[in-house]
Amino acid sequence: MAMVGLFWIAEGDVYVGAKPSGLAPGVRLTPEGVVGLGDRQSGLHLWEDVTALTVADVPVKSLMRRVGVVKDLALSAVTELALPVGSGRLDDAPPLMTVRMESADGDHELAAYVAAAVGYPQAEVDLSLTLLSRLTLGAATMETTLAAMSAWGRAREGGSPRSGEREALLREWAA
Repeated sequence: MAMVGLFWIAEGDVYVGAKPSGLAPGVRLTPEGVVGLGDRQSGLHLWEDVTALTVADVPVKSLMRRVGVVKDLALSAVTELALPVGSGRLDDAPPLMTVRMESADGDHELAAYVAAAVGYPQAEVDLSLTLLSRLTLGAATMETTLAAMSAWGRAREGGSPRSGEREALLREWAA
């Protein structure tokens, strides 16, 4: 599994945001279309009907966001030490992004969890949004792009690549 921009690529599967489990919300990109996963958003939106695809509410990596994450981790550690076992925090879920889709039957919004703890680098956000837009240009473009992303995911071993490689991959897939 690896994160490249706004995408989580697990073997041959491509997700926008984090790969969901159970009833958690998520969005999977398949050769057939955009699949909403999780409670109250399951369903397939065929590529032939999708005219636009973008993501809103994307947290961008910044110094203040990094400081906030470190502060939250420290507070969580202190809370775990001070409170009885099993107290657990209920607000540990990552933030949600909104995947917006325009199609022949109207506009749709799907939720997906953020995969990057401190946010995504702005360059990767921009390249990811370009790539999502490219997926709506037609069947041949979408199939080629998703096939390249899936093939990379199946061949990848050892987690997410470094920033420079992620940007290069996004540029290659969006070309």
